[in-house]
Amino acid sequence: MNIKKIITIVSVVLISVLMIYGLILLNQIFSANTKFTEKEVYVYVPTAATYDDVKKIVSPYIENMNRFDLVASKRGYDENVVPGRFLLTKGMNSYAIVKAMRLNSPVKLAFNNQERVEDLAGRVGSQIEADSLSLLTSFKDSIFLKENGFNEENVLAMFIPNTYEVYWNTSAVKFRDKMIKEYRNFWTKERVVKAEKQGLTPIDATILASIVHKESVKKDERPRIAGVYLNRLRAGMPLQADPTVIYAIKKKSNDFEQVIKRVFYKDLTMSHPYNTYNNLGLPPGPIAMPDITALEAVLAPEKNDFIYFCASIDRFGYHEFAATYEEHTKNAKKYSDWINSQDVKR
Repeated sequence: MNIKKIITIVSVVLISVLMIYGLILLNQIFSANTKFTEKEVYVYVPTAATYDDVKKIVSPYIENMNRFDLVASKRGYDENVVPGRFLLTKGMNSYAIVKAMRLNSPVKLAFNNQERVEDLAGRVGSQIEADSLSLLTSFKDSIFLKENGFNEENVLAMFIPNTYEVYWNTSAVKFRDKMIKEYRNFWTKERVVKAEKQGLTPIDATILASIVHKESVKKDERPRIAGVYLNRLRAGMPLQADPTVIYAIKKKSNDFEQVIKRVFYKDLTMSHPYNTYNNLGLPPGPIAMPDITALEAVLAPEKNDFIYFCASIDRFGYHEFAATYEEHTKNAKKYSDWINSQDVKR
């Protein structure tokens, strides 16, 4: 056999080997490599995670880790791990998985109805990587508060309840900075002017809206309640808002888990900054996170001459309003007689 034939045979063998290797490699790269039954799953890669960390995180969802490892190495992913939240879909191949692990999927983060900034930190911390303590620390940072016109009592006013799109690995400081931008976007010149017409700053309006929010879940009644409270403020009367007394009880006892359905006379005399029976004007901060309808009710209140209101026994969830104390006394007695008949202790 001459040299030319030998070279030809060797070449054919090498090409065949390379083709077989190529087919094996293509199979490893492009054949399905997932083992979960759901249509899709999300995996979370913490900040500063290593490639070994990633392999532990994704291993419950990948059929053949050697295939994934091969592609990750070829694509340079093993030396360039990306933190965040990543979407894997059923039947993905190794190439698609590695590609997906570089595409950070945002989180739809929602919050509302939080009574304290501590509660908000816990709520947000359950949805992104930053924990509640780091979030709370960033919210209460003294330099940040001073620069933006807040203090620890009223900083809850900065957070506008809504659904926001953020990355899961957003840091506490970056989340806080996003929220101050959202606050400024919400408080347009038009809204600021509306607040000023009521004699309020944006923070004042939020504090009052938190009381309106707690007074009634009926959105159609909130402008009327806001009108009553503004009438009291203009008349130099105390707000005498039961929700502020409830908040004061919780804050004084440091127990925000308790459910208080009834306020007694002894509660109204309690010495506390949030007791609006004892103190004129607004309390030091919001007693809850008001929703947008409560804020809009304060900015566009009903013009009325009502000074008093109490819960209605005929229209559950609504209130009876009065312009005179005599009329209010009759309404209040009806409610008092009814609640006594229900034997509500607290």
